[in-house]
Amino acid sequence: MEKTRNYGLDILRVLACYFVIQIHTGEFYYIGVDSTVLPGDSPFWVGILNSLLRTSVPLFVMTSGFFLLPIKEDINVFFKKRFTRVVIPFVVWCVLYAIYWVLLGKTTWAQAFQNILHIPVNFGTEIGHLWYVYMLIGLYLFVPLISPWVATASRKSMELYLALFALAMCVPFLHQVFPEILGECWWNRTPMLYYFSGLLGYMILAAYIRKYMLENKTWHFLLGTALIVVGYAITAGEFIYRLDSKYIWDLELSWGFDTINVAMMTFGVFLLLKNVSFNNSSSTVVKILVDISQKSYGIYLLHIMVLNFFHDQLDTKIDFVAIKIPVIAVCSFVTSYAIIKLLSYLPKSKYIIG
Repeated sequence: MEKTRNYGLDILRVLACYFVIQIHTGEFYYIGVDSTVLPGDSPFWVGILNSLLRTSVPLFVMTSGFFLLPIKEDINVFFKKRFTRVVIPFVVWCVLYAIYWVLLGKTTWAQAFQNILHIPVNFGTEIGHLWYVYMLIGLYLFVPLISPWVATASRKSMELYLALFALAMCVPFLHQVFPEILGECWWNRTPMLYYFSGLLGYMILAAYIRKYMLENKTWHFLLGTALIVVGYAITAGEFIYRLDSKYIWDLELSWGFDTINVAMMTFGVFLLLKNVSFNNSSSTVVKILVDISQKSYGIYLLHIMVLNFFHDQLDTKIDFVAIKIPVIAVCSFVTSYAIIKLLSYLPKSKYIIG
């Protein structure tokens, strides 16, 4: 029997991919020298436009968790597939970015070679978006450990985990009142809820949805909408409230993937789109959607090069930043997909685009 494709998850993956690109586009307009906050109105519009888009990485993680938990294949097969699809393209693009920086005149060939050798320790070039791959590999390493629990866990036990996960996501805000909580002190960075924080909880949340909330219900739509509205109000409101911050790490308090408001928005978006279906799944639009979804990892790896190009070309041609950001982001997204699509016709392209 042919397996029915979940097009809602394709939409979520495509949206997450675009969200990442627009988030990175916005960085030109609020991050200044030495991570200071730029003056003027641009940071305000970044907060308005990009706060909802902070769901990008959590949505990627949730789509992974939805499909991977619990594991239904041999562990060796599981890791072999991930190594081929994730690790090899990552190393290839680390090398390409090292060369890219040389061609831009921002580093030397000797430094580029040193950066390549540095890849096993951390991404070998100043391309910050590659942090995601190390995190993803870490989650993959954890999947076989938690998979048996996910397979047998009761609803109540999963809800207990998610409740503690939600409480841990409140810690960044609690720190604004109590700098050290639940066992934290200058020599201990692992407080009581430390092990429930981080992106792993999003994978568990996706597994919970698949196990107990996959059926389409009206209240899912209502809950999802409420979560998005309230989560966005907190995320954007706090960002705007903190616009007088000197450094971006103070400004971005509500933008953290480990904050309850971002988790609310992510959960809400997932609930709204998880059951989307199409009457004509063979239409051109649906085929393109699926193709972008399947190539989203390659788009993610490539997009900084394309984004830098379009920023240089369009930045001075558009005055209003609220228009400039989405225009540059859309151009970067479409062009990145086109390039990855072309690369997919090469022999052994899976080692390049994933």
